[in-house]
Amino acid sequence: MRYQNPTKVSQVTSIGGGPIGGGWTAHFLARGYDVVSYLHDESETRIFHDIIDTAWTSLEALGLADGASRDRLTITTDLEAAVHNAGFIQESAPEILPLKQDLYEKLGDIVPEEVVIASSTSGITMTDIQAKCRTPERTVVGHPFNPPYLLPLVEIVGGKKSSTETVQWAADFYELAGKAPLVMNKEIPGFVATRLQEALWREALHMVANGEATPEQIDSALINGPAPRMAMFGQCMAFHIACGEGGMATNLDQFGPALKLPWTRLEAPELTKELRDAMVNGCNDIAGTRHFTELAAERDRGIVEILKGVKAARTK
Repeated sequence: MRYQNPTKVSQVTSIGGGPIGGGWTAHFLARGYDVVSYLHDESETRIFHDIIDTAWTSLEALGLADGASRDRLTITTDLEAAVHNAGFIQESAPEILPLKQDLYEKLGDIVPEEVVIASSTSGITMTDIQAKCRTPERTVVGHPFNPPYLLPLVEIVGGKKSSTETVQWAADFYELAGKAPLVMNKEIPGFVATRLQEALWREALHMVANGEATPEQIDSALINGPAPRMAMFGQCMAFHIACGEGGMATNLDQFGPALKLPWTRLEAPELTKELRDAMVNGCNDIAGTRHFTELAAERDRGIVEILKGVKAARTK
């Protein structure tokens, strides 16, 4: 199968009107693409525009690509019209397997075979999604991190019937579109980043459940401890650098035995009503009187400045 050169893609179709679909739409618009967004129902339009409004403030702060404009957005509830002339399709439909399978069955029939279709799924394998698709070889997972208009990561992996050409094409396209593609070795539940995040999340829940820490203390520990360091070097390199000239070898030789100490609890705790209420009340206390939109705006402003800072630090 031969795809067009990723540099020649000018129109992207984004399927889905939620935070991920809207976030992808904003991202592609900011990178100078024409974007056709498919919404399931016209009633989703107002909220969809709200998502883009929120995203656009941060995207302008980061800097728009030449020719980027919200005027290059078309919204439709007609799927066939949405995919017409698409050079790439980003699917962000609800995480319901039968729904996705039916959607890919239809897309396999109405989308030209030289167009790659990527799914934003965060928990379903492409092998399962592509099961009913007539052209599964051009389907791939392109899993973003939320919000997709700010966080560069996109995890890429094919299903059993996906071609290696598709995976590589998707990686090349995402890089051109301003993302940081991570091509995975194989399909695994939760991909890479979500699995790491979930391990941290389970540990946090255990500490709250056992009365060892509050949500506020947990977030404070991360914000003022590992998070800034990880923004620069990640987990592995942070430990490599921490041990001086000996690097990771010294780290593992010296601290390896501590891995057997009962510090962490890899299994999820029982989500009792008490634990649920402790987490909800703790987060509500942190939020105070701030509305969700205020919190999201604060989050996005912070991410923008962090991205700018990390970029500046790495280019000196």
